[in-house]
Amino acid sequence: MIKKSFILGIAALSFVTFSTQTFAAGGEHTVEKGESLWDIGKEKSVSVIQLKEANNLKSNEIQPGQTIKIPENNVTTEDRELLAQLVHAEAKGEPYAGKVAVATVVLNRVDSTEFPDTIKSVIYQVSNGHYAFSPVQNGQINQAPSQEARDAVQEALAFRGQGKGSLFFYNPVTSTSDWITSRDTLLTIGKHRFAK
Repeated sequence: MIKKSFILGIAALSFVTFSTQTFAAGGEHTVEKGESLWDIGKEKSVSVIQLKEANNLKSNEIQPGQTIKIPENNVTTEDRELLAQLVHAEAKGEPYAGKVAVATVVLNRVDSTEFPDTIKSVIYQVSNGHYAFSPVQNGQINQAPSQEARDAVQEALAFRGQGKGSLFFYNPVTSTSDWITSRDTLLTIGKHRFAK
């Protein structure tokens, strides 16, 4: 059921877009039977796009026994855990696809020239005296994340760079900002709208 919900969420997202050591610092991976680029991306915290570029692949097709280069990744274990904490706080009670989408918004911001260029600086960004994410202000960011939130982060990292790149999300029932509700909505998952 979770996998089906996630696949539906990823299809919809295609319309949108504990140490400090670097995880998956490059190297190689030998493809096992039944493994996909998607599986490898989730395991190694790299996007499928990065895997394809590093291996000069034109399609997602890979074969058992094939050696795949794993590109260096600048997402630390600490970054992944912080992002999972945000996902847990922001998307508690939301469907799994919504959790992936929240993590994707943060990664889209990191990749955008309009926002800071690290996960930590995006999450803790303050503009005009307002925090970018309410769990940072109210302290909920400090709660331990669920395993589902951690899994959602891994999915978002593998999905990174695909879709139209939503940069915002909000709950239209609780939002008090006219500015955010004026943004172009690309997708709705659960109680959140994702916008550009």
